[in-house]
Amino acid sequence: MAGLKKLGELQKSEERLAYLLLLPTLFILVAIAIYPLATVFYNSLTDKKFASSQEVSFIGLRNYRELLSVTVKELPPVIDADTGEVQIDSETNQPVYERAINILPREPFRFRAMKQFNLFGKMYVIGATDREFVRAIGDTLAFTVVTVILETILGLGVALVVNANFKGRGVMRAVMLVPWAIPTAVSSRMWEWMFNSTRTGLVNVVFQNLGIGNGQIPFLVDTAWQIPAMITIDVWKTTPFMALLLLAGLQLIPKDLYEAADVDGAGMIRKFFTITLPLLRPTLAVALVFRTLDAIRVFDLFQIVLQNTRFSMASFAFYNLIDSQTMGYSSASSVVIFVLISVFAVFYIRLLGAEND
Repeated sequence: MAGLKKLGELQKSEERLAYLLLLPTLFILVAIAIYPLATVFYNSLTDKKFASSQEVSFIGLRNYRELLSVTVKELPPVIDADTGEVQIDSETNQPVYERAINILPREPFRFRAMKQFNLFGKMYVIGATDREFVRAIGDTLAFTVVTVILETILGLGVALVVNANFKGRGVMRAVMLVPWAIPTAVSSRMWEWMFNSTRTGLVNVVFQNLGIGNGQIPFLVDTAWQIPAMITIDVWKTTPFMALLLLAGLQLIPKDLYEAADVDGAGMIRKFFTITLPLLRPTLAVALVFRTLDAIRVFDLFQIVLQNTRFSMASFAFYNLIDSQTMGYSSASSVVIFVLISVFAVFYIRLLGAEND
């Protein structure tokens, strides 16, 4: 009994020691994470101005409503006052519809037209109180999903290659990191020149030689090409990062498992799906979370290449903070970025089952 009592006291002492060691960690966490996040969230509920002595007022969720409000309205056809019939455009031979500005609500916020579409013979308009931010959300999500998928597939392929035992793989590993090592400001300017809208741009020259286009495709001016161009730049630069993370995971897999699979007569594909991929799941989850976090808060690439002609969510927040000085509004957009990152992180962890590994 005395021994059990002493063992219990020892366990309690260890628990107290663990709590004491945890206190500095909690303090640092509050200082560098929770407090700044709480400050940003509070500012998002106010009309605070950046670098201004203006009195701050609490406005609740007004910033969020102005940022995220979207509506869809039907555009009624214009009726000719003389004939009572639907007015027809003489050039297109299509019905003339009311202007979106006359249909979209103006209270409590003014909605502006984003896009019109025809559905089952009726014309509709999508309106938003802040077209730039809604568009930035769509662009950032499209950028994130496509880049993360491509970089994961390509990064895994590169990692599998450089993980193999062949002569010169050390040099290959060093070479693959070159795009990642180049500063984003430099690589963005480099690709900006390559995507030049004239024949001085390398991509236009290559496309023209392949019989694609006339050598004057406006990659960074035409809205249809801008996001694909951003995706191309990011995939080129960031695939080595994914490859490096996945390579670290591959090297943790015991070689004995592959040798046993060889004895059983398993082929490369079967070994990949039964050994490599299951054991790589925790590393893959970490890589996806890190890469998605970076992609959702992408700033420098959009800011350098597209400047203020088209925003990511992060560059939109920066523009409103520095140029417009609307700190409360900028804080609200930053909170939206944080929420999206959290959703993706939880989704990846649950999808890949990493919490059980």
